[in-house]
Amino acid sequence: MKDLNNQARHIVNIAGIPVGGEHVVVQSMTNTDTADAKGTAQQIYQLHEAGSQMVRITVNNEESAAAVPEIIDRLRAARCDVPVIGDFHYNGHRLLQDYPECAEKLAKYRINPGNVGFGRKRDSQFEEIIQVAKDLNKPVRIGGNWGSLDQKLMAKMMDENAKSTNPLSSGALIEKALIDSVLQSATQAESFGLPADRIIVSCKVSSVQSLIRIYQNLYQQCRYALHLGLTEAGMGNKGIVASTAALSVLLQQGIGDTIRVSLTPEPNQARTEEVKIAQQILQSLELQSFKPEVTACPGCGRTTSVFFQELAQQVTNHMDNKMPGWRVTHPGVKDMNVAVMGCIVNGPGESKHADIGISLPGTGEAPSAPIFIKGQKAQTLKGEKIAEQFLQILDDFVEEEYAVK
Repeated sequence: MKDLNNQARHIVNIAGIPVGGEHVVVQSMTNTDTADAKGTAQQIYQLHEAGSQMVRITVNNEESAAAVPEIIDRLRAARCDVPVIGDFHYNGHRLLQDYPECAEKLAKYRINPGNVGFGRKRDSQFEEIIQVAKDLNKPVRIGGNWGSLDQKLMAKMMDENAKSTNPLSSGALIEKALIDSVLQSATQAESFGLPADRIIVSCKVSSVQSLIRIYQNLYQQCRYALHLGLTEAGMGNKGIVASTAALSVLLQQGIGDTIRVSLTPEPNQARTEEVKIAQQILQSLELQSFKPEVTACPGCGRTTSVFFQELAQQVTNHMDNKMPGWRVTHPGVKDMNVAVMGCIVNGPGESKHADIGISLPGTGEAPSAPIFIKGQKAQTLKGEKIAEQFLQILDDFVEEEYAVK
């Protein structure tokens, strides 16, 4: 990872997963009632199968804390070793102490400096959480959110800002308060004995530009591992585009160790969608590969047939269905690029750039489809079974090129 200060950033290792360096970890969160151990374990399993490398769960009451051991045991029985993170607000100090097996089974704790405690109890309750983490050697994410800022700190900074000869705008003041809140808490955690390499920090906001500014400043000011995410990103295209815009800028600058896409699921949509989007962001930036890429043209007046669209979808679905097995038996296939093109203008060229590609005939073109493998024309398909034939050629290519010998 790039380091603007030419200093080695702390690396946190959670259950064998590196957090830091060149490896960015995808995290997700359940939306089940954690007290429902079976349902929560099932959703964690689904998220992990989709590619989530860490999964966070809400631990908000005694029932959820009591369910954590069963959740972890169910996962391990299913041979799912994904680290599970406990998300604590308001009463984390009590739950971690009253339910020691919950504290032990969780891989990491997430706390919010804005609601870890209030008034005179704030420091003591924060210290109690840090003491549990220190005793059990658990990492802690100190995650601030502009929707739940430390009100005492905010009031103090507002008073100081009002007296300043060069006061900050309200937006800039909130950004500064968020950064100060998490960094002061991280420093305090270190003073309580938690090593710096066990601390992750985050500052979540829902504004793209604010998030970018905040993390650029955080990156300059500290060496803690950084968790990125646009909070309350929204639903559908809005959430996807906003998250991609914010995270891509920061990741391109080498900022970020874990990422989470906080996408509001559409009705009846799988929770796993946020994992797929996070992976696609990393893959599109060429930072990591998770599955083969399909390059397909958007279509134009030369491609009046929908056949190339249908074939692109068939190829994508075919590879998605194959990936659980390929991930084990053909691990290198995640780096493969497949082209499905719709006419002669860019079809042959794009197909030559791909590992394997097909250039389908456009309007008025000869009814034939040349296949290119590693830049060379391999054969030409004709007739009504082009899709079936190409999928078989694709499978043969994967077997020849990517099978573990």
